[in-house]
Amino acid sequence: MFQDPTVYVIGSACVAAAACMLILWSLLKTGLAWRLAIDVPNERSLHTLPTPRVGGWGIVPVVALLSLVVAPSLWLAALLFALLAALSQIDDRRGLPVWVRFGAHIAAVAVFVAFYPASAPWWLLCGVAFLMVWLVNLYNFMDGSDGLAGGMALFGFGAYAFAALRAGPGALPLALAAALTAGAALGFLRFNFHPARIFLGDAGSIPLGFLAGALGYWGWARGVWPVWFPALVFSPFIADASVTLLRRLLRGEKFWRAHREHYYQRVVQMGCGHARTARIWYSLMALGIMTACIALSFSPVLQWLTVAAWMAILGVAGVFVDRRWTRHQSGLVES
Repeated sequence: MFQDPTVYVIGSACVAAAACMLILWSLLKTGLAWRLAIDVPNERSLHTLPTPRVGGWGIVPVVALLSLVVAPSLWLAALLFALLAALSQIDDRRGLPVWVRFGAHIAAVAVFVAFYPASAPWWLLCGVAFLMVWLVNLYNFMDGSDGLAGGMALFGFGAYAFAALRAGPGALPLALAAALTAGAALGFLRFNFHPARIFLGDAGSIPLGFLAGALGYWGWARGVWPVWFPALVFSPFIADASVTLLRRLLRGEKFWRAHREHYYQRVVQMGCGHARTARIWYSLMALGIMTACIALSFSPVLQWLTVAAWMAILGVAGVFVDRRWTRHQSGLVES
């Protein structure tokens, strides 16, 4: 092992990026990608051409296998990650009932939390577990615009790796697992950024969402970071999906069905396009990550004030998009 853990972590990320890129390139080059799973656009899609949903085929085996090698203490996370990918691949190909999918997500989170119990009140554990289940589905909601879900993984898991490195040698397995995921996301992003040649599909988005929650929880349970840190790292996407979900629930709609009501979807439709929208979300996520990493050195009270301030900033950004969207819709009606 390298003397400097930073070199080891960065090297692991580079290996994961190269391996994922090679797998996905091979799938596209041989045409196998088109036989595994295809996303056919409909009236609710942002893309216009059929696109393979094979991102998980590059990310999942790379992250799962390499994690077992360099971070064996997180074997359960790797195992559940792979099992969810296998189940989601079936859903990509044939479709599964909603209760089967959500039941598997809840079971995976419950097993992980039970295996790695945190010293916290039961109500807090239940709240954290609920957020973990929500994160499992978050990636699936965000896998609709070029470069968005891949960038979220690159930035989010990169932040996990950085914070874990700062925490000391005891958090090295966490840093390595997060770095592998960030590296694999970079390899996927090579083919997912605009114009996207592939998307994640359920086989990629569902396990990535689980891993975002599982590593975030593991870091909190082991005292690597406070409970708010993972949520703040992924806050632009959590806020987008949560507000959209709440609105659809209040209208009595089935929230799991495809739609074009997310903030990022509206920004694309207002003329920003996929590439510019992705860069806007990258900027928001980078700013939130910097805020989270800086706040780690604050007192607990100041940490929560920082979280509240960042939530207020996201709220203002959401109101801005809502108003622009209303004017955009009014202009379409008038024309």
